[in-house]
Amino acid sequence: MKRILFQGDSITDAGRNREALPESNTGYGAGYPALVAARIFGDHLGNGYNIINRGISGNRVVDLYARWKKDCLNLNPDVLSILIGVNDTWHEKSESRNGVEVERYKLIYDMLLEWTVKTLPEIKLVLMEPFVLETGAVSADWLPEIAERGAVVKELAEKYNAIFIPCQQIISDAAAKAGADDLILRDGVHPSVMGHQVLADAWLKYAGSLI
Repeated sequence: MKRILFQGDSITDAGRNREALPESNTGYGAGYPALVAARIFGDHLGNGYNIINRGISGNRVVDLYARWKKDCLNLNPDVLSILIGVNDTWHEKSESRNGVEVERYKLIYDMLLEWTVKTLPEIKLVLMEPFVLETGAVSADWLPEIAERGAVVKELAEKYNAIFIPCQQIISDAAAKAGADDLILRDGVHPSVMGHQVLADAWLKYAGSLI
């Protein structure tokens, strides 16, 4: 049975049921992991797929690292998809000033991936670029830092022979086509139902060969 694991923050979490057992093929939430799972199950009708969502709202890369053994390595996925980075900026912009600067983001993300491939040498990786749009909670001063984080993810994808999904361009193009940024990302960070469908379509386009 092929096991696909989605990891990340609230964009991945999307209100998932935290009580769902890993083998249950339930508890995906209302975001792109649920849409990807529905497409895979619809195409293959139960032929050997186990899909798990372990996104947690508010997570930064350091939070991901802290729970990695329990929520990733112990699950022994065949395919691992990660979307992390926006909270590393957002939390610094908030009153808590508890973000993760780009240099440390790169260091921890690299450590996380190194740990993963050493423990699970056959694993296939999908790294999704963090993204924002300048609307809602997001101001123009976010954009350069998010772009730096995107460059980090692309570099790490090359280093670990992972599939890289250029989410920022995909989301920006969708917003331009829709005619309004908040139709795709409600507050500049969290996708609408349209935004989640855009992400799901992109995931299947770029990572579909791993299914």
